[in-house]
This record gives sequence, structure tokens and C-alpha cells, in this order.
Amino acid sequence: MTDDGEQEGSHGRVLLVTGVSGAGKTSALKALEDLGYEAVDNVPISMLTRLVSPGDSARPLAVGVDIRARDFDAGAFLTRIDGLTELGEQDLELVFLDCDDDVLGRRFEETRRRHPLALDRPVSDGIAQERILMAPILERATRLIDTTDLAVGDMKRVLDGHFGLDSAPGLSVFVTSFAFRHGLPRDADLVFDVRFLRNPHYEPDLRDLSGRDDAVAAYVSEDEGYAAFFERLCGLLEPLLDRYAAEGKSYLTIAIGCTGGRHRSVFVAGELAGWLEGLGKATQLRHRDLDKSDV
Repeated sequence: MTDDGEQEGSHGRVLLVTGVSGAGKTSALKALEDLGYEAVDNVPISMLTRLVSPGDSARPLAVGVDIRARDFDAGAFLTRIDGLTELGEQDLELVFLDCDDDVLGRRFEETRRRHPLALDRPVSDGIAQERILMAPILERATRLIDTTDLAVGDMKRVLDGHFGLDSAPGLSVFVTSFAFRHGLPRDADLVFDVRFLRNPHYEPDLRDLSGRDDAVAAYVSEDEGYAAFFERLCGLLEPLLDRYAAEGKSYLTIAIGCTGGRHRSVFVAGELAGWLEGLGKATQLRHRDLDKSDV
């Protein structure tokens, strides 16, 4: 730590936050502000270099840039980034927020907002045009965050995992259970399928319980394949965690899936999170589909 309380390494840290309209840039900047960043939105490309040039303030900076900027041009934006990178005076990351087109459309409909590129046309036209304009920036992004399945609180968790200023050095791990019927978690780094374990859904006394209940935990753990699987899973992960950390990865998402996301995956994810905590890893646990599962 420095004398003024800033974390070492935060000096000169700049996050350029961009992405497709409706993916949550405003919410992301607010979350980063809560994490200790100075957040500035809708910055004209022509002012970008001056804004992020090193100054007297040690406070890290999060800058929002998107197609609403008066002089927005993807090529000009990337040229500015190249110039800043060549200076080598800042820890600069280009963060791109993305989202499924269908979800983007629903978000615009629910908020009754017009897409900035389709003021007099269907939202889908604006989304398609924006993807073409933003493609070069997406290709250059150093961090892609898909917000399709992220609530605001989840976004803050993800941003804190990647860019938190108060986090201890090392690898933070997020473990989530999920239902295959609702799709893979889009931000998962590692996915493990536990549908080979016997399913408590078919036991009338267990069907309405979840993997957090002792009776379900006992049922799953007594499966003849469970103990060997979990031992080998831990044996696989333990050396990987150190290697990921050595490569500079700060945030790892491990997803455990079963059919309905209620019983087997919930139990295994909880056990895995407990094992990780026992190793001293900063660990968070979420059950993505528990409240909407019935198998």
C-alpha cells in the first residue's frame, strides 16, 4: 500500500469500457465507480488521449466510449488506443460488453428506449448495424464480458473479480451451478457435467428439496461414482489454479451442470466451493438456475 492508501499498481490504471448498446455500459461504470474508479461516460474520441494521459491523480479511471459519442469512429478509437499503449505509461484494458441480440431487443422494449442507430426503424436493424461498426473493437478487446445472464449485482461481482482494487493478489474463483436445459453459463472458463450421478428428482421424498439440503447431499454423495469423481476433479483443478495464477489470470469461473440445476449440480458446486476455500482461495458461490428449476 502507498501512504495515501491507494493499492500499489492502481496508479495509471485505465479501463476503456465499450460494447453494444443495451449491454450494460452505464451499469458497469456505476459498479466500477463503487469499486473506487473515477468513471467518465460518453467521451468524444478526440478528447480520449488528453483524458487518460497520466496526471497528478493516482485514482484509477474507467472511461465509457460508444457509438453515441459525437465523433465516434472505430478506426480512430483504436488508433488512440495504440498511441496510449505505445506510451506505456498506463495499465490499459479495453473492456467490451456484449449480449445476445434477443436479450438486447427485450431490454430496449422493456425500457421503451430507441436504439441510437435505429431511431425510426426496428431495434433489430440498429443492433445489426452496430455489430458491424463495433466488430473491429470487439476483435481488439482485452476483456469480453457477456451480460446476457447477468443481473446488476452479478455484473458488479464479475467486475470486482477482474478489476477490483482491494482484492488480495492471486486468483479469485467463482463457482456456479446451472441447468443444461437453460444453456451454458456464457462466462464459464471450465464446465463440468454431473448428469452421470443418480438424480434425486426421481425420489418423491427428495424432489422438492435442493442440493443444499442434507438428505439430497447424502443421496448424491452415496452414488458409487461420486467420491472418485470429486477426488479426481480436485486433483485436476489444484495444479491448474496455480498455473492460471502464474499466467496472470485474476478471475476463474467454474460451472457445474446437471439437467435442472436443482439437485446434483447444486450439491457438487457447494462441495467444490468448500474445497477451494479450504485451499485459501477467494471463492464465491452461486446457484444460477435453482429458483427456476424443476428437474
